[in-house]
Amino acid sequence: MSVLQVNDLFRAFGGIRAVDGVTFEVEQAEIVGIIGPNGSGKSTLFNLLTGTIKPDSGTVTLFNQNITRLAAHRIARAGLARTFQIPALFVNMTVRENLWTAAVQFDWDNARADADAVLERLELTHVAEDLASSLSGGQQRLLEMGRVLMRKPKVALLDEVAAGVHPRLRQIMLDAIRVLRDEGTTFLVIEHDMELAQDICDRILVMDAGKIVAQGSFDEISHDPHVMEAYLGVPTSE
Repeated sequence: MSVLQVNDLFRAFGGIRAVDGVTFEVEQAEIVGIIGPNGSGKSTLFNLLTGTIKPDSGTVTLFNQNITRLAAHRIARAGLARTFQIPALFVNMTVRENLWTAAVQFDWDNARADADAVLERLELTHVAEDLASSLSGGQQRLLEMGRVLMRKPKVALLDEVAAGVHPRLRQIMLDAIRVLRDEGTTFLVIEHDMELAQDICDRILVMDAGKIVAQGSFDEISHDPHVMEAYLGVPTSE
């Protein structure tokens, strides 16, 4: 079943076509990777999907509901949540308190129990009472992911969630993603690490200059000439 449908999405900034006619669908409990060189439109696409910015044209449908021009908080309540490249934490609050704040508009009655479960799942229980500012960069990314999990999203968008993260913390993230996928959560993952993309993604979309230039399994896209030219820097013979 398709849970997310993106149809001919377009957004320009001046003369730059940041997202240029992007169309794709995501099935329930699928992990879809989005890769491409810097400036290819990946983060802008996430901003459009989550309502941070509005498209010039095109539509986004979540569980058969048109969310194209809804406010960001309404899109979140509809079941879509995201992380950011730079964790957006409350640095002067504890790890546990950061998780609680993520539940304020979602499931506050169960916030304490949910936070305990997230802390255990992401192996952050031992730092639960520490300030977010005291965490390592990798632990902050784990906490950012934990704040998304507190919202119990149906579709989670992860923006380079494992970038620069210690291998042990990265494995915790990947294990959590797999378990949540098995429980029915759908994921879109922006990632520069090709090994991680190969390891976790069911399907990969490749963006370049605002367009999707290839999609398929890792093996399929890794041999695509457009991918080799746009992402790997290998010129094609075409």
